[in-house]
Amino acid sequence: MENFYKELIQSIGENIHREGLKDTPKRAAEAFKYLTKGYHENIDDIVNKAIFESDNDEMVIVKDIELYSLCEHHLLPFFGKCHVGYLPNGKILGLSKISRIVDIFARRLQVQENLTKQIAETIQKYTNAQGVGVVIEARHLCTMMRGVEKQNSVMKTSYMLGAFRKNISTRSEFLTLIS
Repeated sequence: MENFYKELIQSIGENIHREGLKDTPKRAAEAFKYLTKGYHENIDDIVNKAIFESDNDEMVIVKDIELYSLCEHHLLPFFGKCHVGYLPNGKILGLSKISRIVDIFARRLQVQENLTKQIAETIQKYTNAQGVGVVIEARHLCTMMRGVEKQNSVMKTSYMLGAFRKNISTRSEFLTLIS
C-alpha cells in the first residue's frame, strides 16, 4: 500500500523526496489500514458473550455514538452520530458492544444507508430484540469539499426493525428520545 501512495503522490506532480513527503506514503498506508480496520474485526469476537439474560422489556437507547467512515465512492470521510435503540426480548447487550458494532461497520468503505442497516440487523441478530431502531446523522466530505460543495448539509438515515417499524408509538418514542 505504501508504494501505491508513493505513486499517487508522484502522479499529482509532487516530489516524493521533499522533506515533508518523505514518510508520507508509510504514514498514509498506516492511516488507511486503521480507517478500514473493520474488515479485520469479527463481530462474534467483539460481542464476546456479552449478552445477558434480563426481564427488562423497556426500550434501551444509546445515543450520540460518534462515528467516522469513508465513502466507498470517493474514499473521502464522513462523520457524525449514531443513535441505537432496541426493545429487549429476554436478553440485553453489554453497553460498550453497541458502540463497537457501530465502529466495526463504520471502519469499512461505506455508504451511510448500508451502514445504518448493517448496525440494526446485527443488533437484532445478537439480541433477538422485539425491535431495533438506528438513526445516523452524518456530514460527508464528498459533498462538502467537492461536487456540490454544501458545507452545512447533514444526511440522516434510519432503519427500523420489528416493533420500531410496525408500531408507530414505539417509533415515535425512540425518535423523541434521541432528538
